[in-house]
Amino acid sequence: MKLTKGKISELLTQPGCEHNHNKEGPVKNKSCKQQAKPGAAQGGCAFDGASIALVPITDAAHLVHGSIACSGNSWNSRGSLSSGPMTYKMGFTTDISENDVIFGGEKKLYKAIARLVKRYNPAAVFVYSTCVTALIGDDLDAVCKAATAKYKTPVIPVHSPGFVGSKNLGNRLGGDALLQYVVGTREPEYTTDYDINLIGEYNVAGEMWGVLPLFEKVGIRVMAKITGDARYEEVCYSHRAKLNVMICSKALINMATAMEERYNIPYIEESFYGIVDMNRCLRNIAAKLGNLALQERVEELIKTETEQLDKALVPYRNRLKGKRMVLYTGGVKSWSIVSAAQDLGIEVVATSTKKSTEEDKAKIRQLLGKDGIMLQDGNATELLQVIEQTNADLLVAGGRNQYTALKARIPFLDINQERHHPYAGYVGMIEMARELDEAVHSPIWQQVRKPAPWEIWQQEHEGLLNLEAE
Repeated sequence: MKLTKGKISELLTQPGCEHNHNKEGPVKNKSCKQQAKPGAAQGGCAFDGASIALVPITDAAHLVHGSIACSGNSWNSRGSLSSGPMTYKMGFTTDISENDVIFGGEKKLYKAIARLVKRYNPAAVFVYSTCVTALIGDDLDAVCKAATAKYKTPVIPVHSPGFVGSKNLGNRLGGDALLQYVVGTREPEYTTDYDINLIGEYNVAGEMWGVLPLFEKVGIRVMAKITGDARYEEVCYSHRAKLNVMICSKALINMATAMEERYNIPYIEESFYGIVDMNRCLRNIAAKLGNLALQERVEELIKTETEQLDKALVPYRNRLKGKRMVLYTGGVKSWSIVSAAQDLGIEVVATSTKKSTEEDKAKIRQLLGKDGIMLQDGNATELLQVIEQTNADLLVAGGRNQYTALKARIPFLDINQERHHPYAGYVGMIEMARELDEAVHSPIWQQVRKPAPWEIWQQEHEGLLNLEAE
């Protein structure tokens, strides 16, 4: 697959994406067409997005064809966990040098693939192009094709140079590689009427493990995870599922729409965060699969789980009720975490919309109400202003915003991919409540808000001096 302007345009203009529903005026395709400014790496590049989407395939090797910095900057930065193989955790790179830039890196890439396959015997090898190797014109497709034929191991090219666009585009480039080289290449041993795929769920902090047992209890079979804790083979036969469930907003929308067109698999978009959204997810999946007995089992499960959850959350709701939260994250979490927080009695006073679709923004407006603040381009200064303006008690955001919370002297909770605690499903709701409670009621915040001892002494000393002067 050659990465052309036409291919990029095709990935950016997905029929299932609300951004493309605006066909007239200045807002036509505005968000999908948005390109990163040169030199602005904040938010991730296309290579980062592609690796995020594909690296959680645990029994595959992921080889970065580029400078060692590209591999090092992204390797092991996300908490996607595995229940088995750990091959995906190994960082492989061709470490392109100045000589390779001059003379080409194709031979070096082929030798790297050969050594990798012989030593580690992975189920497949994903080879990622980067800015440097795309610019010098290395033929990734030809090298991968030759290596596949020679070593009888699937070697998949992923055309993802960082300069072509944002992290979201990189997600779609990764999904496009799966569609072209992986999906539909093998057949499952058997199928059922209740087979589904989870698309856009990356098992960050093991979140998916809190949700899979729920599906098992009602008889829903998760055929393929795309791609959290996935095995290469299950992605190969994912085209035999009866329903695709999109979890991470629009990150892999191209996979959902393409599989609907090619294999007649419908898709729905759901969230695993919060009681209301988890209940809705189970109900919608059962309704879409169209089995009355399944729907009855789902209702029984929801009743049992919510009763147990309500009992477990009583002490946390009592301690968190009325607390005010500023949420700064992206995609589906910009509204799904709002719902989860409100389930705990927390008032979300502001949330971000930078990476949200029009549908996401509509859900945010409905959840926050007329007084809620929607942050489009949040930075440290703006976040501090919003925290002061809303008198917030807590900032929930990505790891790089923890220092903003420290400046504001308010509690902070990491909600993005670097976190170590699962928040999805019913068990994740209890974990989230526990983490929020520990953050908000930590005694350190009362101490850091008090004046320093020397400031108190200075105030008292100045007061005595004033009295003496009088």
